[in-house]
Amino acid sequence: MTAVWALTWKELIRKRVTMMTAVMTVLFWIAYWFVAAAIASETNSIVTTGIQVNVLEKYTISAMVLTIGFFFGAFAVAFLSIFSSVSAVTGEAETGVLQSVLSRPIKRWHWFLGRWLGFVSYGVLYGIILFVTIILICKIETGVLFEGIVLLKSFALFVSVVPLLVSITMLGSCWLGPLGNGIGMTMLFGMGWLGSTIGRFMSESMIEREGIKTLETITGLIQLAMPADALQQRMLGELFSIAELSGLFNLNRAHSYFAIGAIPSNTFLVYSALYTAIMLLAGLLVLRKKDF
Repeated sequence: MTAVWALTWKELIRKRVTMMTAVMTVLFWIAYWFVAAAIASETNSIVTTGIQVNVLEKYTISAMVLTIGFFFGAFAVAFLSIFSSVSAVTGEAETGVLQSVLSRPIKRWHWFLGRWLGFVSYGVLYGIILFVTIILICKIETGVLFEGIVLLKSFALFVSVVPLLVSITMLGSCWLGPLGNGIGMTMLFGMGWLGSTIGRFMSESMIEREGIKTLETITGLIQLAMPADALQQRMLGELFSIAELSGLFNLNRAHSYFAIGAIPSNTFLVYSALYTAIMLLAGLLVLRKKDF
């Protein structure tokens, strides 16, 4: 299993997706730094009359900067998780690599779990780099730094989508080719993001109550099928301490274009963990019985 894990890392480093991810990440850092500097400069041009108002303004600006950064950062982590593991099973079976590996004295579930650990650790490492750099850029431009325990909770939620997406993608790769699996996973992830987006704007919409109930049911089912974006909303909720500050001021009203949707409960986090474990177990069982 450890050998498969190491080989997965070597394969990912050699792939073009790693080089493309590195280039796009550098471009993202440059663009994000300019955006953060432009937003933060607006604070300096506003004359405030009290220390408390100034603190709230700085916090609101930092929240806006971080929300924009993690909005695009979540897509980067998700797509890296999907496209790094999109050809994990069928893609290697089509090239004959999988048959030569499984013919050796190695259990199929050892091979599958080794690949899974390789993809997940690779995505988590990228998530660490992205999370730390987004926080640092915000700190440099706004001067706001969050508590260590808050950052740890937020980071754990930020990278929790990696094992989720890798598990679903590897399960899909047991039946679908790389192209079909990549398209299907992209559409599924996009559907989850769309469900959360609809949920953000439902509270401010002019839709009748019956229509809102229908939309709530639809968005709830979508989030159950793809919890990735809902986990992102919980991450932002933990980072900005939405529950603790809800009585002080409305953070969503301060930057409505990137408003934070309904914060998922702890029960939803347990569901997401079980959902990930079920997808991983299903992949192990399918590979065990599949003929190549």
